[in-house]
Amino acid sequence: MKIRLLKEGYKEDEQLFLEFRKGEVTHDSFFSDETVEIADAPDFPFYIGKGTEGKRKNDFMAAFRIIADYYVELERDIHFDERFWHSLLITQKRDYIEEHYPQAFESYREFCNIVTKTFDWENYIYKCILAVEYVEDSGERALPKDQYYELIVENLDIFNYIIKYSIFRNSEFLIKVLTVIHNLDLGEVLKAKITDRPDLGKDERYGRRVIFELNKAYPVLMSPLLDVEELQKEFLKALGNYYDLSDVKEEVETPSSKPGLLKRFARIYK
Repeated sequence: MKIRLLKEGYKEDEQLFLEFRKGEVTHDSFFSDETVEIADAPDFPFYIGKGTEGKRKNDFMAAFRIIADYYVELERDIHFDERFWHSLLITQKRDYIEEHYPQAFESYREFCNIVTKTFDWENYIYKCILAVEYVEDSGERALPKDQYYELIVENLDIFNYIIKYSIFRNSEFLIKVLTVIHNLDLGEVLKAKITDRPDLGKDERYGRRVIFELNKAYPVLMSPLLDVEELQKEFLKALGNYYDLSDVKEEVETPSSKPGLLKRFARIYK
């Protein structure tokens, strides 16, 4: 399959939206002379900002699976090129967009938010590409791959904060953080809002502050290079700046087959 790449400057061209809304975009004036050859380009959910928690999880898992099977093996300078993705969506995915994201046809603003969204940590394709790269490329995994994908979806807020900081944007660090969250059953705690610190802002969460503290400590503390046990210790230290760890056992349900959180904390700090 040959994908024609849009001309530079297409993101500021409202005429592109008007043509897309009317029908297929084929006029040469919108395209450069560049093309990308790909074997196949199956549909996948690429805008996962709305819907129930269950639907969003299913959409993410479907996107991870299809990207892992069909897209992540493309050269990295292609699968991280927003012009490639925007060209693919506009030239090959109009019917899919009309069926699943009809609001993209309602206004230029919605079109830009869904179809030609800037390719950074707020873009769902970007999130999914990074997630797939990190999970598939990780060397040693304590858990099955699918469980790491589920942990990413369940801890999307902290995943977003990790990929915002370039020093943390690597496979091993993400896998270690997810392993720590799993080991200590901290998912619900990290997603919770901090309600007793108005100085931090209106929507601060414990997980965000943990990543903030680890980032602030860099390079004195080289968090990405720590092993899981060392990272677990630093993770709890950072969390302890905002959360009473003595309450964690009561706040988080721990499977009976695992030692209590307080016992595990004691073992970590001894």
